[in-house]
Amino acid sequence: MSTESALNWLSDNEDDSIQRLMDWLAIPSVGTDPSYDQQTRAAAQWAVDHLSASGFKCELRETGTSDDPGHPIVMAHCPGSDDYTGPHVLFYGHYDVQPADPIELWESDPFTPIRKPAEGKLGERIVARGACDDKGQVMMFLEAMRAVYETSGVAGGGVKFTVMLEGEEESGSVNLENFVREIADELRETDVCVISDTGMLGRGRPAITYGVRGLAYTEATLIGPDQDLHSGSWGGKVPNPINELTKVLSQLWDENRRVTIPGFYEGVRDLTPEERSQWEDLGVNPDAALKGIGLEPAANVGEAGYSFTEREWARPTADINGIIGGYTGPGAKTVIPSQASAKVSFRLVDDQDSHKITKAFFAWLEERTPPGCRWEFEDHGGGAPATCATDSPTLTAAAKAIEQASGVAPAMIKTGGSIPVAGLLKDTLGLETVFMGFGLEDDRVHSPNEKFELDCFRMGARSHVALVEQLKQI
Repeated sequence: MSTESALNWLSDNEDDSIQRLMDWLAIPSVGTDPSYDQQTRAAAQWAVDHLSASGFKCELRETGTSDDPGHPIVMAHCPGSDDYTGPHVLFYGHYDVQPADPIELWESDPFTPIRKPAEGKLGERIVARGACDDKGQVMMFLEAMRAVYETSGVAGGGVKFTVMLEGEEESGSVNLENFVREIADELRETDVCVISDTGMLGRGRPAITYGVRGLAYTEATLIGPDQDLHSGSWGGKVPNPINELTKVLSQLWDENRRVTIPGFYEGVRDLTPEERSQWEDLGVNPDAALKGIGLEPAANVGEAGYSFTEREWARPTADINGIIGGYTGPGAKTVIPSQASAKVSFRLVDDQDSHKITKAFFAWLEERTPPGCRWEFEDHGGGAPATCATDSPTLTAAAKAIEQASGVAPAMIKTGGSIPVAGLLKDTLGLETVFMGFGLEDDRVHSPNEKFELDCFRMGARSHVALVEQLKQI
């Protein structure tokens, strides 16, 4: 396969590629809404048809049960050429999209994609639900596969690929874990995962994400009296669950804002001097970032000894996401509530275990049970963090491919968010994940007027073409 010929094919056929993207975006695959089930399946079939036309062997695999079926997963394979000795790559993405609500805030119909010209800082772009997350980014890979097939006649350009596209990512991937475990032997034939569902540092500033945080999400309810009480009659005589809950939760951090749960930092790796230096050189401006959310520079607070960027990318956190209890309606109602609840989440890094963190948190609360009270706990689940070794051959190949395609060496970054499938693949199959994403911070993902800029689409498609040749050299 000639990389140059495939890149030329992308340029010569760009309008057709963009039209195919718009055709896919026009299918309202709102996986979380049962009224869109037929369209969601149609979007999956569309991806099967596209991959089949690029030489892949494809099928829809059902998920869930007969009583509670899920959305199908697109599975596709190409065997690689006889002389291929590089890694067998699993490409993961999702074809479902977020609901478009609130519809009235869209400037155009969310499922009638439009191509808008550049204006101000915004480049030429496609506006539609799913334009960036994740149909647009998956389409970069699909069109790259079309380019290498059209110019070489070989599926995947001779690289061994497995493709897995799910339809429930936006609704919690409720059937994905069971599906992965059911086909674990099939997936164990792959060596590494590539995902295009992340972002760049900015326009013209590509990046590879080599680490995402995991998540443990919990809920704790502190139960006191068996009824709400009159605060005049009972205040100061019995425990107030809200008072007691907030006193307990305030002990979650020490004076240096470190989490106090025993064993919490087990599995957290120390930052290397090279990582700290590289991240500092990225030029992240904390003051500007804070200003963008209405905060002053003094709000730059967190675990002592770590920078603004380091705290997001390389350190675990604990956050109270909500407290419920007592009277919260208009006016006054002087009650001591019978119970109070808190939702508490933990973002995890490196080799932390979300199950251990949840158990340790519940044990920590039990040790601090206020007199006369008891706890009820709920584990809302989570996922493992995933960090790819910076000397991974596939990560190196991806970096070379992006530089070849864009003329700019990508920055090596992490993200504070969580992509549960990466942790699932690491936990279940031992697979590392390389994130080749090309989104921008202002793409309005999950919001009205979601967009994907065509310069990003071009860079992503070209990078996936170049990746084929780089993988063949491993």
